Amino acid sequence: MATEQPTLLDQTKQTVAELSTKVADTLNLGGAAASTKSKDAPTGEPIYVDEKAGSDETGNGSSTAPFLTPFHALLTTFPSAEAAIDRPIFTRKADSTEVNEWQPISGAGMKKAKKLLDAHWKKVKKAEEGREAAEREAKEKAEREQKRREEASKIVLVEDESKPRAQKVKIGALEPHRGSRVRVFGWVHRLRVQSQMTFITLRDGTGYLQLVLTGDLVKTLDAFDLVTECTIEVTGELKQVPEGKTAPGGHELVADWWRMVGKAPTGVDAYASLFNEKSDLSVRQNLRHLDLRAETPAAIMKVRAAVLTAFRAVYAKHTVMEVTPPCIVQTSVEGGSSLFKFDYYGQEAYLTQSSQLYLETCLPSLGDVFCVQESFRAENSHTRRHLAEYTHLEAELAFIDFKDLMDHIETMICEVVDMVLADPIAGKLIQELNPGFKAPARPFKRLDYKDAIAFLNEHNILFQDDDPNVAPRHHQIGDDIAEAAERKMTDMLNVPIFLMNFPKHLKSFYMKKIQGDEDFTESVDVLMPNVGEIVGGSMRISDIAELMEGYKREGIPAEPYYWFTDQRKYGTSEHGGYGLGVERFLAWLTNRWTVRECQLYGRWPGHAAP
Repeated sequence: MATEQPTLLDQTKQTVAELSTKVADTLNLGGAAASTKSKDAPTGEPIYVDEKAGSDETGNGSSTAPFLTPFHALLTTFPSAEAAIDRPIFTRKADSTEVNEWQPISGAGMKKAKKLLDAHWKKVKKAEEGREAAEREAKEKAEREQKRREEASKIVLVEDESKPRAQKVKIGALEPHRGSRVRVFGWVHRLRVQSQMTFITLRDGTGYLQLVLTGDLVKTLDAFDLVTECTIEVTGELKQVPEGKTAPGGHELVADWWRMVGKAPTGVDAYASLFNEKSDLSVRQNLRHLDLRAETPAAIMKVRAAVLTAFRAVYAKHTVMEVTPPCIVQTSVEGGSSLFKFDYYGQEAYLTQSSQLYLETCLPSLGDVFCVQESFRAENSHTRRHLAEYTHLEAELAFIDFKDLMDHIETMICEVVDMVLADPIAGKLIQELNPGFKAPARPFKRLDYKDAIAFLNEHNILFQDDDPNVAPRHHQIGDDIAEAAERKMTDMLNVPIFLMNFPKHLKSFYMKKIQGDEDFTESVDVLMPNVGEIVGGSMRISDIAELMEGYKREGIPAEPYYWFTDQRKYGTSEHGGYGLGVERFLAWLTNRWTVRECQLYGRWPGHAAP
């Protein structure tokens, strides 16, 4: 009897049965094959994955919005390690052009996805265990800390009255008190805690002191709260450090009693968490009140104080009197575009750009004079050597000529530098801030403006117009030498320079013209390597007619300047003067990249806080 051939319907049923068995085998979590009738076979709604066009971010597992990866399909659909995978996964056939042409995921593909899923849940479990362990550890640590604090609160330090009376001394004046018991106050500058002792570097503004706490001194409640910038009071014996060891001042304090004066915050508000000396300058300037506590800013301010003290001493030596001109004025010196204007009881007034005009009025009664005064410039300049407010040291001298003026400026700079370098505190700080700094040699190089133009052209240092669309070119007589070109020339020559005799159209109305070369003035800038101009000066017009011509040339009304003009009317004299930017001088002396580091609280365009 002939074997009956299966019908087309029978063949289709058999294919479907085999396919169901394959899907069931693939989706079985235990990895064992299951029959098409197995209760463990995924029977739910299919999950669709398209490894070319799907998306794990926006997909939802439908055939119209499939996932990109089988792993993400499993993780999203079964979001726990215990979830039963009861929905089959279908992937789009390779090179399929039909939108709905899907096939069950391969065994290898499913195995890989489950492996990734298992690894994921193991990682999650490990992280959870780690979190729980960290919480337990933190709790145990807090309990230990609480117990230690309870024990520490029982320890009360009492100053031993049987010891010699401790003398209160500033840190900077401790050296004569070695071998004695002293009392010091200060801020904790550095702190190193060990199990049985604590090392502290204390700061009080006059210096730094190394001290050590031992025994019960490190077991008190305050000792647990001690961090940098806390203020403390300490007594103990001041001892010279052994030979071969170093400490600030060459001595250290062995403490026998101390107390907390003022606590400082910990955590995110801790001083060390806010910034450090390598932080961006803008960050440090916004926290300048705290930045000043760091060693470098404090050192610069100490050198600044020494510089101002030295200038006053040298002026006194040369019989130049200090006066105090006003900051509120109604006339300009350097032009109206850089004036800060404000309403002054219904009148227009300005913050002073320069005290020069007022200094000139003092010559007939007080003789040679100088001032240390804040000056203000409203120009919106963001260079590293411009400030909106700066300390302006200015002087005016009577009965001198142009050579006398330059000799005087040179003498002042050199004598001040010599005095500051000889100062036991400031001199050491300068060597730390600017290693290898040497006092400038005399005489300074004299360089005529015209020769400077020739130098720039010989060395291909080009003139750049304010309009960036204009191509750079060689310098010409009459050009205002730009800061960049001027500094490049100064750094190439690498010596202090008197750059002199500028064209009159580049200078202010009051500057004296060179006799026989009236297009140029008896004017001078002092240029220093690495910083550029630090002094600007000139001989002043002594003839009243020439001064009136200067007003007219610059379009300045003469009436508001009546008091300045009167200096030529009531007995004139040949006289000259200059202004020195203290911050620029300090930047040169301490090798600072910007003058903004040389002010107590910097003021430049856009910055007026704190």
